[in-house]
Amino acid sequence: MHNPDRINRYPDSVNILLSGGAFIQDEFTISKVELRLYTEQTDQKLGVYSLITSFVETDKGSVEMIYDEGFRGIDSLSRASSFLIGNLGISALILRSVISLREKTCN
Repeated sequence: MHNPDRINRYPDSVNILLSGGAFIQDEFTISKVELRLYTEQTDQKLGVYSLITSFVETDKGSVEMIYDEGFRGIDSLSRASSFLIGNLGISALILRSVISLREKTCN
């Protein structure tokens, strides 16, 4: 996260994509995967500006990264979650998070 202040609060909404399991990716045991919505501003013409992050919790740490952002309209978090679930995007999201965690532990 380039600007952690953007998420320095509780999210406005959370969709849990995976929890309570023991999914293994490489040497990481994944226990939770969430999409989190942070609303940042409202424009009279464009609507709400949404910052959607992915949060992945593992046995070796957790990581929260930007998944999508912009004026995405009503129900942006639900649509993003449905897209991930319907297109096997959760595995790509987990892999990206594991790569990020691995880089943090190597530095």
